[in-house]
Amino acid sequence: MAVDELDTRILRLLLEQPRTSVREYARVLGIARGTLQARLDRMERDGVITGTGPFLSPAALGHPVLAFVHIEVTQGHLDEVGDALAAVPEIIEAFSITGGGDLLTRVAARDNGHLEDVIQRLIQLPGVVRTRTEMALRERVPHRLLPLVESVGRAAAKEPRETREPRER
Repeated sequence: MAVDELDTRILRLLLEQPRTSVREYARVLGIARGTLQARLDRMERDGVITGTGPFLSPAALGHPVLAFVHIEVTQGHLDEVGDALAAVPEIIEAFSITGGGDLLTRVAARDNGHLEDVIQRLIQLPGVVRTRTEMALRERVPHRLLPLVESVGRAAAKEPRETREPRER
């Protein structure tokens, strides 16, 4: 799904001013509210916009320890281990990966002892062969998407109009 220059302007506003109304976004962008709403609906339908809501800090919620736990899984048990991970509240994210291990999880913990308890819980899951843990010391680049959105927007601006896919009306 390609986004065009206006889409990237919309996405930039959503990222920079997430608590603004659709009416205000339309005013800032100089477009009709209906046009903006149609584009937002399309980007949600196409999976460009995957959700709205507050970004929360695990540290502010009392879980300042961040670790990445690689999990090696017995062949044929990836789905069941993945489902079991969803029941562990300290797991913020889990991804199937290539390389050393089968799954990569991001874990938030209250302290090092709590992290050890979480890891022990993971080791007990049926299908888990071993884990390897890496502790995060300091966040150097916070989660962000604006630079990617801006890059996509620059590429869309350079693309000749006749090669872009036609929009549904």
